[in-house]
Amino acid sequence: MARHDRRPPARGVEWEFDRVTFDREFPRGVVTKLLVERAEHGGWELDRVRITSDGTRRVVLRRKIIRAVRTA
Repeated sequence: MARHDRRPPARGVEWEFDRVTFDREFPRGVVTKLLVERAEHGGWELDRVRITSDGTRRVVLRRKIIRAVRTA
């Protein structure tokens, strides 16, 4: 399995990450619905999903941190 390095973020871009874990009892449709809701209402986007051997889904969400720049 090849490892793909990510392109470095643009200069000045900062990300906030949130890790969410779903047990195997949650159906795929429910997980999708919950993640869509977080994306629509919180501004989160999917960074990665890992499904472990026991069926647990580990999801990493991210969103940009926008810093206000003071003007003169």
